[in-house]
Amino acid sequence: MDGAMGPRGLLLCMYLVSLLILQAMPALGSATGRSKSSEKRQAVDTAVDGVFIRSLKVNCKVTSRFAHYVVTSQVVNTANEAREVAFDLEIPKTAFISDFAVTADGNAFIGDIKDKVTAWKQYRKAAISGENAGLVRASGRTMEQFTIHLTVNPQSKVTFQLTYEEVLKRNHMQYEIVIKVKPKQLVHHFEIDVDIFEPQGISKLDAQASFLPKELAAQTIKKSFSGKKGHVLFRPTVSQQQSCPTCSTSLLNGHFKVTYDVSRDKICDLLNVVFVIDISGSMRGQKVKQTKEALLKILGDMQPGDYFDLVLFGTRVQSWKGSLVQASEANLQAAQDFVRGFSLDEATNLNGGLLRGIEILNQVQESLPELSNHASILIMLTDGDPTEGVTDRSQILKNVRNAIRGRFPLYNLGFGHNVDFNFLEVMSMENNGRAQRIYEDHDATQQLQGFYSQVAKPLLVDVDLQYPQDAVLALTQNHHKQYYEGSEIVVAGRIADNKQSSFKADVQAHGEGQEFSITCLVDEEEMKKLLRERGHMLENHVERLWAYLTIQELLAKRMKVDREERANLSSQALQMSLDYGFVTPLTSMSIRGMADQDGLKPTIDKPSEDSPPLEMLGPRRTFVLSALQPSPTHSSSNTQRLPDRVTGVDTDPHFIIHVPQKEDTLCFNINEEPGVILSLVQDPNTGFSVNGQLIGNKARSPGQHDGTYFGRLGIANPATDFQLEVTPQNITLNPGFGGPVFSWRDQAVLRQDGVVVTINKKRNLVVSVDDGGTFEVVLHRVWKGSSVHQDFLGFYVLDSHRMSARTHGLLGQFFHPIGFEVSDIHPGSDPTKPDATMVVRNRRLTVTRGLQKDYSKDPWHGAEVSCWFIHNNGAGLIDGAYTDYIVPDIF
Repeated sequence: MDGAMGPRGLLLCMYLVSLLILQAMPALGSATGRSKSSEKRQAVDTAVDGVFIRSLKVNCKVTSRFAHYVVTSQVVNTANEAREVAFDLEIPKTAFISDFAVTADGNAFIGDIKDKVTAWKQYRKAAISGENAGLVRASGRTMEQFTIHLTVNPQSKVTFQLTYEEVLKRNHMQYEIVIKVKPKQLVHHFEIDVDIFEPQGISKLDAQASFLPKELAAQTIKKSFSGKKGHVLFRPTVSQQQSCPTCSTSLLNGHFKVTYDVSRDKICDLLNVVFVIDISGSMRGQKVKQTKEALLKILGDMQPGDYFDLVLFGTRVQSWKGSLVQASEANLQAAQDFVRGFSLDEATNLNGGLLRGIEILNQVQESLPELSNHASILIMLTDGDPTEGVTDRSQILKNVRNAIRGRFPLYNLGFGHNVDFNFLEVMSMENNGRAQRIYEDHDATQQLQGFYSQVAKPLLVDVDLQYPQDAVLALTQNHHKQYYEGSEIVVAGRIADNKQSSFKADVQAHGEGQEFSITCLVDEEEMKKLLRERGHMLENHVERLWAYLTIQELLAKRMKVDREERANLSSQALQMSLDYGFVTPLTSMSIRGMADQDGLKPTIDKPSEDSPPLEMLGPRRTFVLSALQPSPTHSSSNTQRLPDRVTGVDTDPHFIIHVPQKEDTLCFNINEEPGVILSLVQDPNTGFSVNGQLIGNKARSPGQHDGTYFGRLGIANPATDFQLEVTPQNITLNPGFGGPVFSWRDQAVLRQDGVVVTINKKRNLVVSVDDGGTFEVVLHRVWKGSSVHQDFLGFYVLDSHRMSARTHGLLGQFFHPIGFEVSDIHPGSDPTKPDATMVVRNRRLTVTRGLQKDYSKDPWHGAEVSCWFIHNNGAGLIDGAYTDYIVPDIF
């Protein structure tokens, strides 16, 4: 077992799925046929509305588990009019995109990676993760979908090329590379080329295509391996792609799978395990049924030499035996009877259940020394938040950490989407384990069994990979509590300058009651020789592997450290992301030279864990290259500062600006897309901020305005590490630190370092900040027959006189006096709404008198407010353009 910066030292695993789709999408208008040259080459028409795919190639090079993917496709438009094409593929959430380019008419349009803050300043609206200009969206449980729609010039061609990288992870004794093929039309030259190089030697390799008959698969899939090298090639001709001999449709629609493993030695060990199961009322129905089914199957698969116990927690905590018992046939039968017979309780005493499970495993050291050589693990399953006993999340984290003290790992399984998964993830990471979400679906039982199968066979415990201190720098994690069957451990680092090119690395662990120790030689020259033998296209392949692992590790560590250390880790991860050209949660890729009809540039971002599903997002935008690009439309801007006091913002969203000196009110709307986050208040002196994210109306009627509303607010006071996230469903205090979650059914007062939050049940909440402002969030619930089909929020400023003079934001800029004059009042297009001329700081605006509603005092009915309405997203009233107030994150 090796662990080093070279290919010989890489022990890792992975399951990778790539979905690849390239589709020609007809635009309106007539089409010409295929080119004459293509007719000569092909016996069947491969064009769709004058567009054919000349080539579609997936090239995958794997070296020491580090996979480098290049997906290239060339599309030809033979029509006399512009046509739209869509380039789609899915990549794993853990992969990093490193390059994207579009080539057309001899010009290359290349992606440029920047830190997210800089990218947002430059491209603001276009860079919104999940917004229509973004090319990457969350897709399913483990994938992200990359899609770009592009208008192609008449009689021209366009080439797409996307590169992404991923460290493969080993599951169930093998690596899997699964590419879902779905080009939706016949392709002149289709190819999947997988080239594998493993210094340890390849022990097995296979390839299958679920969409091909066996006989055709045998003809078209070429596979071979010998020693360190393996190769798979799939290159079907056009006739082999046809769904029938006379069809113009393609049968390429399914999974293309490559599986392989490397040569390795076998070790075995036995297990001590305690299952801690949530039996609160929220588990009723399908959840408890699937949990019982999974537990029964897991118990049936235990080895006779394993030891186990069961702990259930609801309002009360109960254990099956209270100590570990051997997995004998009689004990397993009794445990299965116990599982079949337990009933649900009411509340959720998560803290009590965990501490009971930890206590049982800790007894091994004291009263069962014969089991101390077994690997011990604790597995906890819950679907909700702690509501009984200790409910403060920070205290629970401390209690669990102090009880386990690094003796064994804790694995947390979060059932469904209502669970605070971040809290579970932090708890697992603090205790050498990991967390996994169990999705509420028909296969939940299989998900639970699958997770257990990954951790049920620890081969080694307390694994240490040790290197000479003066020889190696910047090591990734080199101590692991457990090493499981079917998985791997990888350690990477930098060889120190001016040090010897070879040195020894010691691996120490124990298993099967025996000490395990091995010394391996790390030889830089041997590593270089192997890479020359490989002929790898990336000269810095091993360095990029190290960077990938280090960035992933830094991002994970951020979750369990204090604010100052988190900022330091983020800075390190950001710099490495920029240095090695990875699109990570801290960077963004923009593509120069193309835009849509609104002038928005496409951007590539890493979707966040809580990104809305694809079906909740709007349609994709269609981009054109600079030759066809229309002039971007800009809102007029005003560079003068126009401060004032503010009432708030509500509904669609309507901003209501109260001007006490004039005894009058100004108002304006912001028309943006769902997903956009707007800066409402920003005080640079204190860092205090309020940001709001827009949501769309679930039911959109044809011909009607697509209304947007605030569906998420983030209020932050960095001076006291205070964060409050508010949605129509929940109110979360300090979400980044696993803070408590309240619902709108609660009546509560929360206090933290000079900030008081008062929750008024099903109505509103008020936030008061010492030496700051007082703010109100109003809850709007929909009702039957309502024109709005989604709950949303309103935001009001009740007191702002203590905010600094530098306060800005769509609302914050009006916290101080503003002067304006209104004249020439005359009938407008609507006789009930007169128009007028408003002069604001020597700027003339045409404004309209109208009515808005203020819900700050009456959340159900509101009060009508007469105001002067400023058109065009507040242009001329607000500083700059409204797009200047779009920000990347809620905090």
